[in-house]
Amino acid sequence: MTEFTSKPWARLLLVILLAVLWFGTLGYRKVINPDEGRYSEIAREMTVSGDWVTPRLNGIKYFEKPALQYWATAASFEVLGESEFAARIWPGLTGFLGILFTFYVSRRLWGERTAWYAAAMLASCAWWLGNGHFLTLDMGVSYFMTLGMGAFVLAQRDSATAKETRNWMLTCWAAMGLAILSKGLIGLVLPGAVLVLYSIIQRDARMWLKLHIVKGLLLMLLITVPWFFLVSRANSEFLWFFFVHEHFQRFTTTEHNRVGPLWYFIPILIAGMIPWTSFLPQALKTGWQKETSQRFQTNRFLLIWAVFIFAFFSKSDSKLPSYILPIFPALAMLAAQVLDRVSAKALRWHLGWLVIAGIALIIGAQIFGMHGNDRTPVAINHAYSLWLTAAGVVLTAAGIAAWVFASKGCKSAAIASAVIGGLIGCQLPMVGHESFAATNSSYYLVQAMQPRITPQTTLYSVDYYDQTLPFYLKRTLQFVDYVDEFKLGQTSEPDKLIHLDEFMRRWQTDAAPMAVMAKGTYDKLQKLGLPMTVVTSDPRRIVIAKP
Repeated sequence: MTEFTSKPWARLLLVILLAVLWFGTLGYRKVINPDEGRYSEIAREMTVSGDWVTPRLNGIKYFEKPALQYWATAASFEVLGESEFAARIWPGLTGFLGILFTFYVSRRLWGERTAWYAAAMLASCAWWLGNGHFLTLDMGVSYFMTLGMGAFVLAQRDSATAKETRNWMLTCWAAMGLAILSKGLIGLVLPGAVLVLYSIIQRDARMWLKLHIVKGLLLMLLITVPWFFLVSRANSEFLWFFFVHEHFQRFTTTEHNRVGPLWYFIPILIAGMIPWTSFLPQALKTGWQKETSQRFQTNRFLLIWAVFIFAFFSKSDSKLPSYILPIFPALAMLAAQVLDRVSAKALRWHLGWLVIAGIALIIGAQIFGMHGNDRTPVAINHAYSLWLTAAGVVLTAAGIAAWVFASKGCKSAAIASAVIGGLIGCQLPMVGHESFAATNSSYYLVQAMQPRITPQTTLYSVDYYDQTLPFYLKRTLQFVDYVDEFKLGQTSEPDKLIHLDEFMRRWQTDAAPMAVMAKGTYDKLQKLGLPMTVVTSDPRRIVIAKP
């Protein structure tokens, strides 16, 4: 790998190939419920309303997260048009930039070969790759936290000049500001806690003198304050909801219904590092080992970064699988140093286990494809099982190839086999998830609704809401007996919610009403004698219109 990547044209070719693989499938799948629909729709409404200060979801004030990713996606819609590709371009782009920055930092710290290993491991590991192709806020904030983390170690390393320390620390402060604008105060709290912990463990107080705190804070405030000021001035309810409800109460209470056991993230970490999972123990050991000739212990800082963030979210009463995404670049940097040292013989066992993982995936896919239920028919699961089977075949082939190459002493070829296997094998389940579009997205439902929708049509969402509905309808719906995450906005603007009796009254007088609901609600309306005709339906929803 080193000889090949020493040639400029080869480096460029590898980056282009990675970019094609990385961005090529972003627009293949329909936007799905809930996260992808939610963040697509908020951005779409910004472009329609022209209000880029107050985020709205289905026309209702929505203050759960800051606005940076909404702006990026809205700008993408303005330039590229409203599409699945444009909706996912921000997580795709920030994930790709995270790989490039991991390469850059690793090259500055450990040299060219380790840099290629670190970038290859991050690009092909399941969790970084998967989240780079799924529309949530976690890849964006993970990239900016990675930018801040990398800038910090470059600023604090012993060989950094005063000018480098200043510039990289200002980059770090700016990255924290952008992380705050991406997902809130974790962009400051987590890096700050890691800094304090590292300082205590290493008994290193001198680095506090090299933080450029005054300039850095001013830069961070310059990035973050304008939006927080504008949105709180326009919405008096914002400050309490965003800072107290969405931060303190989210971490300390179970009201968001995202509880999980203390070990919740362990299986996610193990599966998320595939195909490099077996390097984790040695990567953690590398992180703890002290470099006696260096004051600033880069590896120990990376270890504390990964362990603290993992522990922080494990302790939280609000857990989602993607929360630990920011630790993967640090783990890739540590694991890349192990990969650089490991012999070809030992590499066989590190990568050969992919054969077992691949076969297990093939068997699991067959079992999965034979089952279904009322909400997800067996035909859909069967279709998806074919993609899982293909992924299992790719991982198995990658494991066999890696074993054969490593046995012959061809370490670079063995590593390349695992990288290609990870990139393709982890992409296939993402692409194949389109099999669920019929039930997890409103795209096909809306296609059937469109011929009957006129400018006079009022759209209702009755005791039900699919986040992708307004995105594909290109218009909002009137909620009927549906609150969930809209409580704040509906309290602030009461007309955004009506109840069933009001809905039935309006149904009689509206010119061309249409409503979306679950089957249980449809049965209830039938018993109440509401005049209606079914426009379309799928296993989870029914759309009705007035006859």
